[in-house]
Amino acid sequence: MSEKADVHGAIFAGEKQFHLKVTKEQVGGYVIMPGDPGRVPQIARHLDSPFEIAYNREFCTYGGYLEGELVNVVSSGIGGPSAAIAVEELILCGAHTFIRVGTSGGMVEKVVGGDLVIATAAVRSEGASAEYLPEGYPAAADFRVTSALEKSARALSGQAEGSRFHVGVVHSKDSFYGETHPQTMPVARALLDKWQAYLDCGCLASEMECAALFSVTQVRKARAGAVLTALWNVERSKSGLPNPVCRDNERAIRCAVAAIRELIASDKAEI
Repeated sequence: MSEKADVHGAIFAGEKQFHLKVTKEQVGGYVIMPGDPGRVPQIARHLDSPFEIAYNREFCTYGGYLEGELVNVVSSGIGGPSAAIAVEELILCGAHTFIRVGTSGGMVEKVVGGDLVIATAAVRSEGASAEYLPEGYPAAADFRVTSALEKSARALSGQAEGSRFHVGVVHSKDSFYGETHPQTMPVARALLDKWQAYLDCGCLASEMECAALFSVTQVRKARAGAVLTALWNVERSKSGLPNPVCRDNERAIRCAVAAIRELIASDKAEI
């Protein structure tokens, strides 16, 4: 074997991507990406002529059409490493625009269960982004994608708590229980101090995939944004404020679909 031979050739040989089990012909330029595979059919119903493509491990892939363009809905699973795999393989198939649709826990008290959070960037409190970006470099969303999401959210939102939207920085982590039960961890003091610092900086919500998504797309010259439903806000409970729980992600889905329509139209106008 030549020293320059691809030592991974046997693994990556074939038309289908190793994890997603999709081909280039099955992937369009635009992807809506929930974490939960169970949400994929729910989102795909918002597309024209939706159809299932593949389901392997945590990765469920559907296709459909918006404005005549093939759009995919692909689940990322939980956490940054899984999300990074999905994004890498979709980019290899030609995808260039990603919108994460997910859930989050509100952090600053103004974020109430049911509110939408549009992420402009993500705090890198996870490990996957370190494989892409140097220390100190931000995991940032794409401006045009974020602007399209903000426009969509404005049209879908009201003024009442639970129906509003917020735009700003979110927190991405690897350990769900490290956030929800930090006092039980041997590193509790470090976790609690960082959490308070992020609150003091105005961080809107905590989730698990945005930092990886933004990091991969920045490095691979693609673009990404994210719209998250706030499920609840533990800080509001600590302060004795009303703290409703919302499990309905439909408004975030509609926001993402409308933003994809907007991006398709603006991209076509530039050709």
